[in-house]
Amino acid sequence: MQAKYGSHGDYPSIALVPNSVLECFTLTVKAFNLAEKYRVPVVLLPDEIIGHMREKVILPDEGEIEVFNRIKPTVPPEWYQHYENSVTGVAPMANFGEGYRFHVTGLTHDAYGFPTERNDEIASLMEKFKSKEIHNAKDLTSVEEYWLEDAEIGIFAYGSVSRSARLAVRILRQHGIRAGMLRPRIVWPFPKFPVENMLDSMDEVLVPEMNVGQLRKEVERLSCANRKRIHGLNVLDPTFITVEQIVEKALDIRAGAARIGGHLNGW
Repeated sequence: MQAKYGSHGDYPSIALVPNSVLECFTLTVKAFNLAEKYRVPVVLLPDEIIGHMREKVILPDEGEIEVFNRIKPTVPPEWYQHYENSVTGVAPMANFGEGYRFHVTGLTHDAYGFPTERNDEIASLMEKFKSKEIHNAKDLTSVEEYWLEDAEIGIFAYGSVSRSARLAVRILRQHGIRAGMLRPRIVWPFPKFPVENMLDSMDEVLVPEMNVGQLRKEVERLSCANRKRIHGLNVLDPTFITVEQIVEKALDIRAGAARIGGHLNGW
């Protein structure tokens, strides 16, 4: 929430959530590429468990790493507008020291970067901010879908919790409950369309989180017609959410705990 709303303006921000040591690397590369491509702040949000995790990884060769270079201006320096309007909301961007003069401020500004109080220029700037997200929604959506095709209960999980959720899905399937998982790699902008598709096709949705339910509220917002289908599993103690906790909660939701006695034994 701090990554999304912790600003004094309405500019869009992007936040990526890795669930492995390898993704800490690959999503860092992606974060730099998105920042260069869209000219917005990008935050990498590994949780504490991922931050302390050690895993064997195979890193790509340097030539295999995608690098997006910012779009450079092609006009003469005297014509250059650092914040000019464009269809996508992203203007060409000159580097400092390349002969293109521009002003940088945290205030609402005109196309040259100078502070403005003109209503038309402020409205144009806000519209440009909005268009970056609206016109690039597909590129700013990244999710992992795991056994969602025929699932009757969906688990929306991110970060380290998604690792427990993935195994929980397999165990639930062994007990005849068709579970599936949707994991966002980009959490802001929120993956609206994948979540809506999950809500349309699932009987119930479980959102396990190591907090009081921050992203569950975002899922509920997209299911205003029937929020009772959205269930939270919130663990606030110092330990991580376990596979057992997710399985137990899902069984409780599906009223299957009595039917499957002793399911936690012999894993």
